[in-house]
Amino acid sequence: MKKRYSKPRRARLLALLLTGTCLLLPAPRAAAWGFFGHRLLNRLAVYTLPPEMLGFYKAHIDYLTVNATRPDSRRVVVPGEAPRHFLDIDRYGPDALTILPHKYADAVARYGEDSLLRHGIVPWNVALMKGQLTAAFRRQDGDAILRLSADLGHYVADACVPLHTTRNYNGQLTGQRGIHGLWESRLPELLSVDYDLFTGPAPHLSDAGEAIWAAVARSNAAVDSVLTFERELTATFPTDQKYGYEQCGNVTVRTYSREFSRAYHARLNGQVERQLRYATRLIGAFWYTCWVDAGSPDLGKLPAQPSADEQLRLAQEARQAAAAPVVSVPGHEE
Repeated sequence: MKKRYSKPRRARLLALLLTGTCLLLPAPRAAAWGFFGHRLLNRLAVYTLPPEMLGFYKAHIDYLTVNATRPDSRRVVVPGEAPRHFLDIDRYGPDALTILPHKYADAVARYGEDSLLRHGIVPWNVALMKGQLTAAFRRQDGDAILRLSADLGHYVADACVPLHTTRNYNGQLTGQRGIHGLWESRLPELLSVDYDLFTGPAPHLSDAGEAIWAAVARSNAAVDSVLTFERELTATFPTDQKYGYEQCGNVTVRTYSREFSRAYHARLNGQVERQLRYATRLIGAFWYTCWVDAGSPDLGKLPAQPSADEQLRLAQEARQAAAAPVVSVPGHEE
């Protein structure tokens, strides 16, 4: 039976994820779901797992939550990171989802790796990471399981955002600049307390590679409505009421008004909620599938904490990201 939570309990869960952040800050560049959404998704995905996995993942739920955003922090530090977050399907023509090879080697042979990296590789990257996490389960390498689970959850979530499947990723080609943050950050941050985001148990994916391509296709099918409904709403909405100013700590920031955001949410008819719920279950399904495909190892034998080496590595990576200059990284850079 699907587990239901009361609105107050959902609010407490969401509040945990908002500690140390501000709802109104713009999302990091190319951060599908933003800071808040990625952390929410990894956290909720833990509860889709079977009892044999739940103990280990729940013991490390804070690691999986906090590090859900680490791939975005690496964009300005790690060469080649940016393309792992998106796929501009419309770069390949109207039949792209039919003609694009689902095996990366085949895609490289047809288009060349430089072209693929220019237009994004998120589904191929997820398939690669699926193999890496499966191998980590086989080795019973606790640090690698945690690290890869957190990262894989991020990329699976990216594939579930419509604007991560088009070159018009921020509405910059249609005079709708800023729509990326509106859809994937502003709406969840304002309204997710009212969403039902708890899904059923994660299924085993008989073909994980095809599952991520299905997620990309589903996201891409929503691109037109994401753009059209915002454009139609803007045409009828009082110009001076579309944006507003709200306080974030000691800073006053300009953002989409609450009235415009709620009106856009209503036009989308639950689309963001559905995609969040879909992403939650798909992240759990990838974790579960990797574990099953590795022979369902006993996770109870793994350490209860990340190793000292892993904690040191995370600290070093965080320092590198913090010290990196803010630069424009090709690939959904806004």
